[in-house]
Amino acid sequence: MIQVNVYANHRGIETELSVPEISDVLNAGCELLWVDVVNPSPDDLRLIGEEFRFHPLALEDATRRHQRPKLDHYDGFVFLVFYGLETRDGRPHLLEIDLFVGPNFLVTVHDGTLGAISDTAERWRRNLAQVGSRGVGLLVYSLLDAVVDGYFPVVDDLAERVEDLEVSIFERSDTAAQEEIFRLKKDLLAVRRVLAPERDVMNVLVRRDSPVFDDAQIVYFQDVYDHILRVTDAVDTYRDLLSSALDASLSVTSNRLNQVMRTLTAASIILMSMTLVASIYGMNFEHMPELGWLLGYPWALALMVVIGVSVYAIFRRIDWL
Repeated sequence: MIQVNVYANHRGIETELSVPEISDVLNAGCELLWVDVVNPSPDDLRLIGEEFRFHPLALEDATRRHQRPKLDHYDGFVFLVFYGLETRDGRPHLLEIDLFVGPNFLVTVHDGTLGAISDTAERWRRNLAQVGSRGVGLLVYSLLDAVVDGYFPVVDDLAERVEDLEVSIFERSDTAAQEEIFRLKKDLLAVRRVLAPERDVMNVLVRRDSPVFDDAQIVYFQDVYDHILRVTDAVDTYRDLLSSALDASLSVTSNRLNQVMRTLTAASIILMSMTLVASIYGMNFEHMPELGWLLGYPWALALMVVIGVSVYAIFRRIDWL
């Protein structure tokens, strides 16, 4: 699906423009276009590429999904790969967004729906005069700002999962806790792999002269850069907390194993001490004084009980039981 929004001479948003008419609007030079391509087919990208005269390498990157976040400069436009982040089924989900940005146009290519794009389109419609007067830079900033702001709820969900894990690590089974730790580390690593190159992209965009954005527009991108730094620091913090939680979980497991081994060792020693009496009186000698004694059996039982209780008391005193 290809959605074409045109801001023409402060008249408002026009959505009836067909794809073949895009080149006519571009040649006019006074309109601001936003073309949103959702779930593109090869034919959709070919048509868009012909209308905007995009470089084949940029179109190839847009066709192949799961690209690394990056910023490429071409003649007349820049190609930007960014990622949206949402929570789906309790886990973070990454959605690639490819942006072709020219002096008076923005083309977004992505699979599926993303709330940041619809929210940005709605804000654009509500603030037509402001966005139209400041060119494509403010529109790109609004979109990237909405995308990065969507990171915070996802990171907050991950933070709650980390906190719950820290609270329950001493209560739940060790296997379940460790599985959750590795699952969280995998989710945080997936987010970190996107944030690091996005931070570099924004750093280049802020500190490098761009043929598309002027100095007044680039100032806005500093805010997006700061937000990405905040999210990156939060993710790194939670990764460190998970490493500490994993160490704590392993320590708890080791301590529990040591306690079990001490308990089994103490029980074995108690039983061995009691078995010693039974072994002595179980020998097949004919001349043993206690064999003919009327109280021999109660005496043996009482002796085993006394020895067992005494050894048990000793282990309790040294905190082995």
